[in-house]
Amino acid sequence: MLPPVRDEDGGPFWEYAARGELRVQACAGCGEPRFPPRPCCPHCQSFASEWRRMSGRGRIWSYVVPYPPLLQAYAARAPYNVIVVELAEAPRIRLVGNLVTGPDAPLDSVPPNRIRIGAKVQVVFGKDGMPRWVAERS
Repeated sequence: MLPPVRDEDGGPFWEYAARGELRVQACAGCGEPRFPPRPCCPHCQSFASEWRRMSGRGRIWSYVVPYPPLLQAYAARAPYNVIVVELAEAPRIRLVGNLVTGPDAPLDSVPPNRIRIGAKVQVVFGKDGMPRWVAERS
């Protein structure tokens, strides 16, 4: 897998993920969460920010199942799912990841025909610190 880009703005996201925490940047001025992380709030233009812990619950907002040709690093893994998750407590925040059966399960561990838009999901973190998603247990 390609490693994530850890720039100054997004670095804390990956540091928290490595500890098994899902956090998103929020404006310390107006309180609006934002993703992707950036230096200035798009709502009030404040440069003050904080990292807010999320529950990790959300729902599948959209998904795709890519097939080759893909980037060389991913071609052998295809087909697999890529989902867009709308966070429960911050519906305007949407994160991209994979729906899997467990934290370190392969990307193709959930058959594409079992994925449903609107399905509730919960974040899990693999040994590599990457956030992934599993179906929420009722």
